[in-house]
Amino acid sequence: MPVRLQRKARKNKTKAAQRKAAIKRLMFMPVIKCLDVEAIRKSFADRKNTI
Repeated sequence: MPVRLQRKARKNKTKAAQRKAAIKRLMFMPVIKCLDVEAIRKSFADRKNTI
């Protein structure tokens, strides 16, 4: 394969990889943890009462 075509193939592959990475980055959603704040506060209050 001539050098120009090899270079073009490399550029196409890197462009595709960058596009995939950008899509992954945009679609990424952090893990949402459901925390019951009131229950946590209550547990701290319960611990204070027992000590």
